[in-house]
Amino acid sequence: MFDLFPGLPAGTEMVILFFILLALRVPVAFSLGLSAIYAMWQIGFGLELAGDLIATGITKFSLLAIPFFILAGTLMGSLGIAERMIRFFRVLIGATPGGMGVVGTTVCLFWGAVSGSGPASVAAIGPMIIKGMEEDGYPKPYAAGLVCTGAALSIVIPPSIGLVIYGVIAETSISHLFLAAILPGLFMGVMMLLTLPFAKPQSGRAAALEKLSPMPHADKPYGQRLWLSFKESFWGLMTPVVILGGIYSGVFTPTEAALVATVYALLVGGLIYRTLTLDGLYNSLSNAAASSATVMLVVAYASLFGWVVTVEDLVGTYSGALLGLSGNEGVILLVIMVILLIAGMFMDAVTVMFICLPIFMPVVRELGWDPVWFGVLVMVNLAIGLITPPVGINLYVAANVTRLPIERVARGAMPFLLVCLIGLAVIGAFPQLSLGLLGPAN
Repeated sequence: MFDLFPGLPAGTEMVILFFILLALRVPVAFSLGLSAIYAMWQIGFGLELAGDLIATGITKFSLLAIPFFILAGTLMGSLGIAERMIRFFRVLIGATPGGMGVVGTTVCLFWGAVSGSGPASVAAIGPMIIKGMEEDGYPKPYAAGLVCTGAALSIVIPPSIGLVIYGVIAETSISHLFLAAILPGLFMGVMMLLTLPFAKPQSGRAAALEKLSPMPHADKPYGQRLWLSFKESFWGLMTPVVILGGIYSGVFTPTEAALVATVYALLVGGLIYRTLTLDGLYNSLSNAAASSATVMLVVAYASLFGWVVTVEDLVGTYSGALLGLSGNEGVILLVIMVILLIAGMFMDAVTVMFICLPIFMPVVRELGWDPVWFGVLVMVNLAIGLITPPVGINLYVAANVTRLPIERVARGAMPFLLVCLIGLAVIGAFPQLSLGLLGPAN
């Protein structure tokens, strides 16, 4: 039998082949699938098993949340709901020190409770926030970096697609994960605000550029402008209240909440704002389907990869090696975080979780760590990966939106990368920041 790496176990060959295919720029999903099928062939299992494994991997009820949350976020952007929300926050806090920097951070965090997807958030709200920050005097690369970082936190702020997938893999309550992620997500937003004094706004640009983007009701007193913008954005602002309120009150599950969010967006756009058109609906469905297919294809082929990992006992081998590194839990946690951070530089969050979590979760259980706290820590780490070169996907989306070179966007994101790493260390050192809302039983 042909053997690419003679003398190595099939599971180890699979991992090596996966990274070789990635280096050759083969799409992640196909890198997973091809390397897994090669390993199955080496082990001697019939490839007819692959179809059953793929079907089993994607027919999980919880995974239904992914396409519907993506569709809800896409609809919110295309129906003008996002634009109304930005106007409201611009009136509410746009005159504070930092102006549109504070608005951009707030909107990104708020939008995280709608979208659940980092790249989708950059595409939906990035153009409006970046333009507003430019008008307020912020350098364009810095504005792009802020949007990249705030949108990356969409996988931390509930409802998060990343937390849904973590809950499925780690067999952990998704509702508990959503609740545990609220305070860390807000804390990371505060950390983002710490970079605003160092942004060096360009004085004089605001007055010149304001003519390009006049605010509605600009001639009215502040109180009246605030009220009018609040009325216009009310139904959009209610979105996270409906989603999270329904989950935590027990009206519906996190998976059902994704469908509720989609129906809510359609009702608001169709009956209240009257911005829903057939062409707009078609484009939203098309974009959401493409994004969902990308994620679900990775999930499907990752099930093959995970099966080989289990059969070849890579979990036991690698988790045992990880536990043997040191008797100090802090050192082991640091190693795990570094591995996730490096992996996040080259792979999307979904792929990283499917490859790494089967190895890390036995370590988490052996050391007695809370899987909910660990899940939040993983999400923050992978959010940082979305803004870390060379393959920080949010950077590429922002570069496409702003027409800036990827290098300039990456430099603009550097201050946020630094404060996010500090925030990650704080969340890791103080588990109660994640577990405080869950109560003493957890």
